[in-house]
Amino acid sequence: MANPPRRPTNPMAAAEAAFKPAKKPIAPIRETAAAPNVRELVSIRIDRAVLDYFQGDGPGWQDRINDALRATVEKRIGEDDRPDAIT
Repeated sequence: MANPPRRPTNPMAAAEAAFKPAKKPIAPIRETAAAPNVRELVSIRIDRAVLDYFQGDGPGWQDRINDALRATVEKRIGEDDRPDAIT
């Protein structure tokens, strides 16, 4: 019985395997919300005048901004006669 060699038979192949470039991780795919009508946490930049207008009525200003955006989207969907309605 012969003992296996202490070093690999092909040192070039061993070096190539040791310094093989690492694979870059694939970016996660953003999935849609699991439940319908769930709000997403986002960060947007709004003009100070617009923010002051919506905050002027007190608490609930984020809901008022959401309602205004929803009304705009629904109006555009109605004008375009597209089947993708907001639920």
